[in-house]
Amino acid sequence: EVQLVESGGGLEQAGGSLRLSCAASGFTFDDYVIGWFRQAPGKEREGVSCISSSHGSTYYADSVKGRFTISSDNAKNTVYLQMNNLKPEDTAVYYCASRKGRVITLAPMDYDYWGQGTQVTVSS
Repeated sequence: EVQLVESGGGLEQAGGSLRLSCAASGFTFDDYVIGWFRQAPGKEREGVSCISSSHGSTYYADSVKGRFTISSDNAKNTVYLQMNNLKPEDTAVYYCASRKGRVITLAPMDYDYWGQGTQVTVSS
């Protein structure tokens, strides 16, 4: 059974940092792409970043480029999202998700398995 569990969310001041973790079980990262998504109240779910560990490919939404960094620890089957210089508009529930294959994409519909989400709140 594929399971994804996010952790690391919380309350942070604008300009601060958080690191989110996505622990995966039931599969290995070799044949999957892992993505981070977020959804704020009243808004559509949007892609933040994704990684294909086997090919070393990453991609970032323009809104987070230069501030967020995605990485993976394949031995631990865990993907991280380091979030620096947080802004109030980063406030959302953050989800990790997986899709089979190695082509990177930030389209939510392309992902099959989802975690439960972790809340990130950035105060001004």
